Amino acid sequence: MTFNRDFNELTRTLGGDKVFNLPLPTLVEGETPAGEAFQEKTILNYISHQGAIFELKNPVTIGSRLRLAIDLPKALAEDKNLKLIIRGQVILVERLSNRKNKQRITIKFENKYFIREKI
Repeated sequence: MTFNRDFNELTRTLGGDKVFNLPLPTLVEGETPAGEAFQEKTILNYISHQGAIFELKNPVTIGSRLRLAIDLPKALAEDKNLKLIIRGQVILVERLSNRKNKQRITIKFENKYFIREKI
């Protein structure tokens, strides 16, 4: 594969928005339907300016609020160890039959976010 082909496969359009296919390490924090707090490491599969898609083992329901701490690639962060911290609301939960005890989560971002340096 050529660089141009690989690069072009990183972005897609979904509902008129550019969606980036970047496998970014992410820490998700939230609560299960039983009210138990959890932290789970996952890989962010897709992201746009409106939301993101990823897989979780911990159960969540539509309407749940989650906090994501996304590791930014050093190339985008001027070689610093930066994290994008953003909250969102779950808008879709899909059971994955090919992945034991996992579900695909789609969240819609809130307008507030911040970037901090990893410690």
